[in-house]
Amino acid sequence: MSNSPDRNEKIKKLRELIQDIDIGMLTTIDQDGSLHSRPMSTNSEVELDGDLWFFTDASSHKVTEIEQHQRVNVSFSDPHKQRYVSISGQAQLVRDRNKIKDLWKPELKAWFPKGLDEPDIALLKVNVEKAEYWDGSSSFVAHTI
Repeated sequence: MSNSPDRNEKIKKLRELIQDIDIGMLTTIDQDGSLHSRPMSTNSEVELDGDLWFFTDASSHKVTEIEQHQRVNVSFSDPHKQRYVSISGQAQLVRDRNKIKDLWKPELKAWFPKGLDEPDIALLKVNVEKAEYWDGSSSFVAHTI
């Protein structure tokens, strides 16, 4: 994907839409081909290039699903502002300790009681390939990427 000015503006719009929506529904593909969704927190972290990061336990079932099928979808909604976003992309497990430290927030101790010393702590990175959004203020559907 190129970093054209148009793409950069679309990524900026995407970040604006989901920046204040902490929880997204991450959908993966299970071994039998069925879809499996669960709530995941971005911790308000959306990269400048649009990539999404989620903390996870590296031995979780979602990681097994992603190792088999990297294609995922993450959907966000803010009914009060009538904003809805659907993001498709490729997911991968990341064990980079520096990145984990960079993204760590104390609130994550609720899921990772040992904090950064949690032995199986890892990140899921979703490389955004396509995004659509519905912005109720304009009744508009747009393909972001």
